[in-house]
Order: sequence, then C-alpha cells, then structure tokens
Amino acid sequence: MAEHPAYPVGLRLTGRRVVVLGGGQVAQRRLPALVAAGADVLLVSPDATPSVEAMADTGEITWERRPYAEGDLADAWYALIATSDPEANARASAEADRHRVWCVRSDDADAATAWTPATGHSEGVTVAVLTTEAKGRDPRHTAAIRDAVVEGLRDGTLVAPHHRTRTAGVALVGGGPGDPDLITVRGRRLLAEADVVIADRLGPRDLLAELPPHVEVIDAAKIPYGRFMAQEAINNALIEHAKQGKSVVRLKGGDPFVFGRGMEEAQALVEAGIPYTVVPGISSSISVPGAAGIPVTHRGVAHEFTVVSGHVAPDDERSLVDWPALARLTGTLVILMGVDKIGRIAETLVAHGKSPDTPVALVQEGTTAAQRRVDATLATVAETVRAEDVRPPAVIVVGEVVKVGPAPSA
Repeated sequence: MAEHPAYPVGLRLTGRRVVVLGGGQVAQRRLPALVAAGADVLLVSPDATPSVEAMADTGEITWERRPYAEGDLADAWYALIATSDPEANARASAEADRHRVWCVRSDDADAATAWTPATGHSEGVTVAVLTTEAKGRDPRHTAAIRDAVVEGLRDGTLVAPHHRTRTAGVALVGGGPGDPDLITVRGRRLLAEADVVIADRLGPRDLLAELPPHVEVIDAAKIPYGRFMAQEAINNALIEHAKQGKSVVRLKGGDPFVFGRGMEEAQALVEAGIPYTVVPGISSSISVPGAAGIPVTHRGVAHEFTVVSGHVAPDDERSLVDWPALARLTGTLVILMGVDKIGRIAETLVAHGKSPDTPVALVQEGTTAAQRRVDATLATVAETVRAEDVRPPAVIVVGEVVKVGPAPSA
C-alpha cells in the first residue's frame, strides 16, 4: 500500500495531559515548546539531563523518577516516547494505540502515529514543516526549509507587498554599528514593511539599497529646518508622515538610546499622540572594539567599562562628564564621537592621574569593509590621529584591554 502524506494539524494542549517518556536530549529539545503550549506535562524517566531536571525543580513539569509502566498513557492526549529502551518504547507505543493517543517515537518514526515537525516562529506566526515522503525524510532538509521560511517572514522578503503589515506609527530602529548583517531581525523586518525611512548618515547604508522602490527614503541631515533646530525638524517629519497613515522607520546607527537622541523623538511622538515602538540596536561602544579584537572587559584586566560621549571637550562648560573621576578608574574607557577632541581628552586624563603610557586604540568605520584600527597611548594619541588621518566615525578605547588580544594586522 502506498504511504499517504501526514495530515498537518495544530494541537491545543492547554491544561491537557502530555506524557513524555525519557529525560534525555530529545525531551530537552521538545519540552520547552510543550510547556509554552500550556500542556500539563508528566515526565516519566529514571533520570534526566540537568536542563530537564531544572524544569521539574521549577514546577514547569511533573517528574516521576521511574521507568515506564503500563497505564502511564491512559489519561494522555499526546505522548512523546524517547527512552533508550527499545522494548519499553514498543510497549508504550502499543498502549498509546489502544488508548487512541497520538504518539511520537524518537527511535522509530515509521512506528509512530504522529511526527514532530520542524517549527519556527515569527511575529505571531508558527511555521511547521513536515517531509511528506518517508524515504526522503531528512531532518536536516526539513529544518533548512523551516529556517528559510522563518527568515523570509522575519526580514519581510517572503510576504507579498499587498499583504504586508502596514501599521501607521513610528519605529525607532537601531541599525547597529555599520555592517548591515548586524541589525536585529525585527529591525530588518520593520524596514521591509515601511512606507517611509528617515535615516542617519551613520545608519547601515547598505540596508537602504534593499528597500523596494516605493519606499520614501529621507536623509535626516538634509531635512530643511529653517527656524527649527535640526532635531525638531526631524521630530516634525516623523509626526507628519505618521499622521498621513504611513508606517515610518527612524533608522539610526548603533542603538537609538545610546547618544542617539532617540528619547527626544519618543517624547515628541508621545506629545503628538503618535504610537511608536523601539527596536534596540547593537551599540558600537561594545561591538566595534570587539570587531577589532578588543574586549571591553577581560578577566584579571578590567572588571568594568565606561562609555562616554566625547563630542564636547573636557574644558567646555557644556560637558556633563566627570573627567577627573574617569581618570581614577582602573577599567576600560570607551569614547564615542571623540576623534576631534581626543587630544584635550587625553591631556585631561593624564593631568588627573592616568598614566601617559595607557594604551589607546581607535577603530574607524568599525564592522564595515573600511574598518581600520590605529593604536597609540594617551601621550601619543593626538599626534597619531593627525599623522594617520583618523576620521569619524571612530570608537576610541582607553585601557589595558587594548593589549589583550593579538597584535593588530597592518
């Protein structure tokens, strides 16, 4: 008889008994989804992995520490059989048949009455993939299809344009340090769904090239502001486009709330009654040093790191940074937007006790194809910046962590 394909169905297991036999790696992979589905899970197994045992300790599942016994499946709605005893698996499978309990078997899929699909999730959608032919049933192939579908849903490439979610409002999206692959999955998806994108010059520019032709891309630096300050003009542009019923993305470099003035935009949107969401981004303060082989903390070297803005010089009355206090710290100092002020910053740190020999690294255009690292000390950094023509954007790292990793390549 020819084998028929499996009939796909979604089980609603909230409050219903699910029996899992065996506490090994299979149970460890499957239990979280069963718990998330609200199932009343009974685990029957003499032992379990530490992760499974932890789920029992926290009360997520009930664990009876014994082998399978006849009658364990009598009240079950669904069963997962995954013990290391083939004879016990066969007996449990036979009991499941007698009680008409759908049963998955990890050791013999052909003897099971149900198969576990490769599943993934994206914004309220569950993707479940089953291979229809027994001879071609390859878990790796099924998982690869699942991954491709989920990725397409997450980044918006799989959804037809007229079916895309187009919710009016503003998303403040952190684009990451520069490499377009370092934006979050949610950020990329919101970009794909946008009608309007207002972008900073430090945002990942390559992402803009991926946008469909109908998306209006606005360079924040070129918004005419007349009597308005530049930031106020950006706020007004966000509000005006959102009030037209458009889905607006404010694309920023790094994270919106790390020297990104994202909260100012959020406050303006709240005052205007515009709904908004924040999508955190990977901050350049950590990721750029990491990309250049510099850990901001390291065992035995630095137990803390401090991130400061260097756009205002230490002797400027507008500065909010306590530079003398920073000079006394023994950890890592990460300076953003400080290339043109690094000379005065270094002088101030040395004047308040920092050793002139303290290592300094400047990482320009971090995570992009143009990334380069220039090393110096507090005593030499000002001249090094001039000699090496270091330009913004660059992240500056001050501290012994600069010397932890392998020597930078030429």
